[in-house]
Formats: sequence, structure tokens, C-alpha cells
Amino acid sequence: MAETFDGDWLDQREPFDAAARDAGLAARLSQVLPQRPRIMDLGAGTGSLLRWLGHFIGRAQAWTLVDADEALIERAFETIADRAEQAGWGVTFPGRRVLLVHSPRGAWRVEGLVADLREAPDNLPLHQVDAVVNTALCDLVSQDWIERMAAACGARRLPFYAALNVTGRERFGPPHRADALVARGFARDQARDKGFGGVALGARAPAAIAGAFDARGYEVLRAPSDWIVPRRDPLMALELAEGHARAALAWERRFEDRIAQWVMDRTRQASERRLSARVGHADLLCLPR
Repeated sequence: MAETFDGDWLDQREPFDAAARDAGLAARLSQVLPQRPRIMDLGAGTGSLLRWLGHFIGRAQAWTLVDADEALIERAFETIADRAEQAGWGVTFPGRRVLLVHSPRGAWRVEGLVADLREAPDNLPLHQVDAVVNTALCDLVSQDWIERMAAACGARRLPFYAALNVTGRERFGPPHRADALVARGFARDQARDKGFGGVALGARAPAAIAGAFDARGYEVLRAPSDWIVPRRDPLMALELAEGHARAALAWERRFEDRIAQWVMDRTRQASERRLSARVGHADLLCLPR
């Protein structure tokens, strides 16, 4: 089974995702799309990429939110509707899995599609869209998955936008003597099979995406999109630290005591508002030449 995510965690990370993604690549994608673009969002979760990228497109648009978890798609509809109403925009539901957001510059049509992304792209209606997008997905998938997706997008000359791919550069502050140990275990965990037909790309994702699409004649644009969690956000900083430690412990059991001490020290630092974090990411935009 492919990796799944909790909706509360996706909501918690949304503002950090939004702050990290590169605005220049989003604007560039908007420029190459047709007047009323049709966008497919893979692993859409609660719809955070739509809520961010939709404003860069800034005109009538249609989205297909693809996720294996039907409950997340339902939550996405609720969250999108709530945020639109908070902004004073009208919302209508012409169908069970169709939502219309009436923005001042054109309607956003949102449709949900429950699909197992392990089988992508074969189970996706790519002939009905103008671009394929995703966020925090491609470091979970395998090399074979990326190659299949690049081939399918290339056959239809579809732009492919992949945001927030990990680069393997994580840093917690202040420095700690066990940082390298935790980072090593975390990197090993990122490379395990996440259910997409092989070893996960992890930090190799940016290079794998670039290589697969470049080989099919695409122009590949890349920009840094590091997560930055300052000391004033101790809850998120600690959440990241604990997540890194859990992942590292699965691969570094001989050093359980050292990792436990690292967590204790990081917990204390968070309570004192001294803990910060920076997680390296990269955004990629692949455009047909």
C-alpha cells in the first residue's frame, strides 16, 4: 500500500508549504497554460496546492484532485469551500464530487477522483487535462514511477510541476552532537519502499525528475523551496524533530539511547523557544519545448 497521510498533519503543514514553494515557477506555469486551464493534482490531500497555485493562475480554471483516500478528498472540498466563503466568494455544489468556487475573475471547478497512484499514469484521464501538478509527492515514488509519468506527460506534451521535493539537507538549531546520527537514519528511511513499486527516490527526486523529463525533450526549471521553521513556531519545530527521530530509530536501533537523548534535548529547546528547523526542498517545473 502506498504511503498515506493524516489530514490534521496536512493542515498543520499547509502554511509552511505555502511559504516555501517558489512563486516564480508558479507564475511561469500560469503563463504557459491556456485561458481556462484544466489541472490534475496528484496526491492532492486536503487541496492545499489548489488553494495556493489557484491564485497564481488567477482566472477560470478546472481542477481534478486525485487521491487514494476518499476521506481526504471530502475534507479538501470542505476546506476549499470554507476558505472561499471566508474570502467572500460564492460556492455551489453541482454534484457530489464537483465543487464550484465563484472567484471574482472566474469560476474554479473542482472535481475529486479516488485513484490508486501506484497505478498511475495508466488509471488517470490525462487526455482531459492541460497540466499535471503535485506537492510533496515525488520523493515518495520510485524511479520507474517517474519514468512512466514522464513518458505519459511527454506523449501529450503536458507540463509537469512538482513542488517540495526533499533534497536531503535538514538542519535543526541549535547544533547537537547527535544531529548526524538522526540525519543518517532519516535519510535511510526516506529511501525505503513507500508503496510505489520500488525504493523511494527521497533526496534523489529532483535529479530523477529532471533526468526523466529532459530525456523527453522538456525544459526543466528548478528553484529552492526550503521549509524554514523559526523558533517562534516551537510546536512545528518539535513535530519535525520527533518525526525525524521516529524515522531514524527504525534504522539506527543500536543508538536508541542517543536518539532518545536527542529528542529530550530538542523537546526542552522547543519549550524554551530555542528550537528551529530548516528542511531542504526543491520545486521543479518541466515544460514541453
